Amino acid sequence: MNKIVVGLSGGVDSSTAAAILHHQGYEVVGLTLWLMKGKGQCCSEGMVDAAQICEQLGIPHEIVDSRDLFQASIVDYLVEGYGAGITPLPCSQCNRTVKFGPMLRYAREKLGIEKIATGHYAQISYDGSVDRYQLRRAVDSTKDQSYFLYDLTQEMLAGSVFPLGDIAKTETRRIAAEFGLKTADKAESQDLCLVESNGSMRAFLDKYIAPLKGDIVDKDGRVLGQHDGIQHYTIGQRKGLGIAWAEPLYVIGLDVARNRVIVGDRASAAQNECTVNRVNWVSIAEPGAPIRAEVQIRYRSHPVPVSVIPLADARVKLIFDEPQFGITPGQGAVWYDGDILLGGGIIESQG
Repeated sequence: MNKIVVGLSGGVDSSTAAAILHHQGYEVVGLTLWLMKGKGQCCSEGMVDAAQICEQLGIPHEIVDSRDLFQASIVDYLVEGYGAGITPLPCSQCNRTVKFGPMLRYAREKLGIEKIATGHYAQISYDGSVDRYQLRRAVDSTKDQSYFLYDLTQEMLAGSVFPLGDIAKTETRRIAAEFGLKTADKAESQDLCLVESNGSMRAFLDKYIAPLKGDIVDKDGRVLGQHDGIQHYTIGQRKGLGIAWAEPLYVIGLDVARNRVIVGDRASAAQNECTVNRVNWVSIAEPGAPIRAEVQIRYRSHPVPVSVIPLADARVKLIFDEPQFGITPGQGAVWYDGDILLGGGIIESQG
């Protein structure tokens, strides 16, 4: 019998993935990572639901205390980033350093099981012509999570299974109800686990970064208002500036050295290019020349045409066919060829 470890967060997606594999005849072991205390899918409430799902399916349940790893790799990473005036993307880093890598090691070294599965909406295929695993968008484009998985290595892709990649979210709910899973009607997580557990990103950051008042200025340095900490602002932000102006103003820069939030009109928040670092080439090897692709600069942004120019030190330059609004240092830029995820990285700078 084939054995597989399923990462269980306590949500409907991972629960259904486990039920599908169990129904298909796999010998399933549930594995839950204890990341932090509090509310949210990744925490104590989720662990209880995950344990109950395992009991319902009649499968073993393993819990791994990953709190120290999560604190060092994600919480400290976020705090350092926001303090430096960027808006970090924690999910891709969490998937690589906290979830997939450690889960695969635990499965293989502790349980003697070679493969893991999760409830992510994405697909994995293998291209024998180049001996490379490919990461693809999910069939349900409204739930596709490949953007957050761009940092997975070839080894991680080779050892992973995504049972929900070729079905719609509505089908997931139907299957969960068909199996009688207690999570079938469980509400979806709408935010980062850290946001859910703290109530808001502001509340989370206020626990770690002391508010420091400063000026909100325009491009010419004229003071237009006051802020209570640059960590509460992000490039492209419009709401919450507290400035009455003739036209809408957007955050276009964060000056950490002077503790200033810089604002301007929408046109000044658009850029023709950006530099991306910590690049991971996924479905193709790093090209030796520029390539054409479609890129997403945020999870919910629409893919737009781009030229991807490889640079040294795992960096690329992206040149957009048309200026893009709200390019945000710290966020992920992920480029595709159709539904194939070619690569991605962290936006380093605008222009």
